[in-house]
Amino acid sequence: MKNILIINGHQKYDSSEGRLNQTLMDTMVGFLSEKNQVKTSILQQGYNVAEEQQKFIWADMVIYQTPIYWFSVPGLLKTYMDQVYAYGLFFKGSDQYGKGGLLTGKKYMFSVTWNAPEKAFNDRAQFFRGADLEEAIRHLHRAQEFIGLQPVKSFACYDVVKNPQIDTFTSALIAHLEEVVND
Repeated sequence: MKNILIINGHQKYDSSEGRLNQTLMDTMVGFLSEKNQVKTSILQQGYNVAEEQQKFIWADMVIYQTPIYWFSVPGLLKTYMDQVYAYGLFFKGSDQYGKGGLLTGKKYMFSVTWNAPEKAFNDRAQFFRGADLEEAIRHLHRAQEFIGLQPVKSFACYDVVKNPQIDTFTSALIAHLEEVVND
């Protein structure tokens, strides 16, 4: 049994209500709660920084469920990281930059939703110039590495505005979780 923190980093805009990200989070909670202890944070509903920090200390694994807006996480999730990732609790100074993470022995996963089609990745002729998902979100991985977390393979839903396939997305997510969480 693992302690798993799932963070819904969706930020509402007129054109984006967040139903898909909440559906994916609900799918995770339902599936993972069968064999694990699960806590959640829905950033759009507000949060207490000290409580969030304690959730990270408690967690064996952190899962970020988030849309990708303009090639990064929403501003609300970035602000959360800025406020919650505290010096002395999540990281400290070290002789080598980036080697002072204090959350070692813990894992994390990104579950992301993109409006980009899947074919835009892994093809040098497409927009991401051959980059795969992990390379496209490398900057997000670096922030987690900085605090000591270890990655598991990320999950992505593509083309979510023009071609939403909710049943396919949730089935694929469960298969992914079986592979990377319930090992």
